[in-house]
Amino acid sequence: MKQMMKMVMLVGALFFMTSYVASASTYPAKLGVKLGNGVVNVVTGLGEVPKNIILANRAEGPAYAATAGVMTGFLHGLGRTFCGMTDLVTFFIPTKPMIKPNFIWQSFNKETTYGGTWELLQ
Repeated sequence: MKQMMKMVMLVGALFFMTSYVASASTYPAKLGVKLGNGVVNVVTGLGEVPKNIILANRAEGPAYAATAGVMTGFLHGLGRTFCGMTDLVTFFIPTKPMIKPNFIWQSFNKETTYGGTWELLQ
């Protein structure tokens, strides 16, 4: 019974914290969002390679995807990893992400772009 009660309390706490973190209205919450973006982008940087192979194959065909798609994916992977490391180093300054889409799984059919202006999160 104690185990069940602990589990219910844990799930309840996570449920209430999710809405708090999603709003990111306080300074610590904004820091957490930026820190999370940084960690995820560092870890998923290599995912840009298969993503760009798929995009290049759809646009230009398999031969192009095997050459330019791999290189483009590698470069975007370095870019995503670098942006993630930058977010990790500067997480105490809550700015908007420099990379679009913010995470690799958002808009998977769209090529990654860069160009943040270091705007503070509102």
